[in-house]
Amino acid sequence: MGVLSEKIKLTPDEFSYLSLFQTITTAVSRDCIIDEKMDRVIFVVHRGQMGMAIGKGGSNIKQLQNAITKKIELVEYSENPINFIKNVFNSDMIQDVKISERIDGTKTAIVVVDMKKKGIIVGKDGRNVDKARILAKRYFNITNVLILSPEQLIKSENM
Repeated sequence: MGVLSEKIKLTPDEFSYLSLFQTITTAVSRDCIIDEKMDRVIFVVHRGQMGMAIGKGGSNIKQLQNAITKKIELVEYSENPINFIKNVFNSDMIQDVKISERIDGTKTAIVVVDMKKKGIIVGKDGRNVDKARILAKRYFNITNVLILSPEQLIKSENM
């Protein structure tokens, strides 16, 4: 139900990267985000096309990275917000994803992970959680993404 996908506006650079992506990989990317802050380009790839996008031994990604000269990150699309958020982190370390809605209508995604794995999930300089926030807002109007351990989740639910 990508509510916002109809409203996504690409910059000319993003549009040209999208076209380059499709030329190099032959996979279909539905979105491209230039994230200046983290010096990367995020492509949201159609479901089932990650292998094609990456290429044999990562060949397509390497080629794309050389052409764009920024780090390339791929996320497989899902119209289900929980699956989509799991795909953003691309990790089997995630125990659960819950989406809570406040009275004012704002939504928060809570990603539940083992305390020891929290750093890996958050990523260097928060780059993974940052990517999750950008994409969750863009596609599902989820305003925040929190990474909590099961213990922290229990505490927050009891507040």
